[in-house]
Amino acid sequence: MKSLSILISLMLLALSVPIFMVFGLGSAAVAIWDLNLPWSTLIQVSFGSMTKHVLIAVPLFIFAGMVMLRGGAAQRLVHFATTLVGHWPGGLGIAMILAMGFFAAFCGSILAAITAVGTIMIPQMVDQGYPKPFVIVLAASAAFLEALIPPSNAAILFSALTDVPVSRTFAAGFVPGFVLIILLGIVVTWRCRHLKNPVKATAGERISAFRAAIPGLFTPVIILGGIYSGLLTPSESAAVAGAWAIVIGVVFYRELSFVGVVKALHETARITAVIFAIIAMATFLSVVLTYSQAPQRIITYFTEMGGTPMMFWLSVALICLILGTFVEIVPVFYLTVPVFAALALSLGLDILHLYVVFVAFAGIGMITPPVCVGIYTAAGVAKESPEKAFREVPLFVCVGIIFGLLMIFFPQAATWLPNLLN
Repeated sequence: MKSLSILISLMLLALSVPIFMVFGLGSAAVAIWDLNLPWSTLIQVSFGSMTKHVLIAVPLFIFAGMVMLRGGAAQRLVHFATTLVGHWPGGLGIAMILAMGFFAAFCGSILAAITAVGTIMIPQMVDQGYPKPFVIVLAASAAFLEALIPPSNAAILFSALTDVPVSRTFAAGFVPGFVLIILLGIVVTWRCRHLKNPVKATAGERISAFRAAIPGLFTPVIILGGIYSGLLTPSESAAVAGAWAIVIGVVFYRELSFVGVVKALHETARITAVIFAIIAMATFLSVVLTYSQAPQRIITYFTEMGGTPMMFWLSVALICLILGTFVEIVPVFYLTVPVFAALALSLGLDILHLYVVFVAFAGIGMITPPVCVGIYTAAGVAKESPEKAFREVPLFVCVGIIFGLLMIFFPQAATWLPNLLN
């Protein structure tokens, strides 16, 4: 029955059936007909997985980002980044990376970051002579900063799966996020060094841009300050961020309308429904793994083979690269993290180190065909065929692999700040 369920799941994937249906149908078949579990058990566990308190922060952070997008904060952040580094070699590309980093600090959606920043930056860069395929892949790669720089939905999901405090998982992504910004900046500087750059902004223009961006820049201070001061839980901090986003759009920038709030709520509901549908159905798989004792068997097999920490990290990297190419990152989380976490703990490895390495390699799937949702989104913003952007993918895949290897060999990048704050 297990073999038949795997075959059915692969056939459904090949037919482009939504991934949550693949998880649900395949796992439910094994649970009911092979393990003889009642439907009520699956429903109870699935409901419990979606009602974890920490997951409340997911739609709230997404809502904050959507309101920022429609309230004018995204435009101010992009303009501020452009005045800072736009005159450097490849300056507009670096500005887009910084703007993605800024937007990641209060947005819960990678695709929303691509839309918000890309809508503003991609036309400017193309007008300045940047190759459109390169700009598309750069936007998709830079948007991945949302998975590292807190607050991050990836960190929230990882904490929900491993019971690691969200505050520690947030902190683990800080330093790796800045390392990725530096690596992408080096690539842009080298690749676009010959292009003409905009005129350097004056001190007055920079000050003016900074003042306009202050309300938006203050958002991560509210979010992270509330969490690390102990005044707010991550969910409460996300709720405050959403309220602050509305204040910014209505009071400071006066660009947010009632219709804009309604659209933000609609988009939040759509994205949240996709994420939680995957969570609900992926829980069926976790039930199957638990009752079949698959994680324990994998751990025993790995240790009996004399598995070392380096073998473990290389296995994580390879599995995440393969799965990330064909499956979006949220399903990959629920498919592999429980097993990876159990193996990491058995080897005495830091679970936060696992988070960063996992995200680094699984995130490469944002730009690798056939899934590559990041490229499809950026290509839609740029009004360009995604296939034309694929020739730029190998360069950024190399950057992603280098970044992942750095995270493997330097675990302090993930563990230093959480331990310091602790």
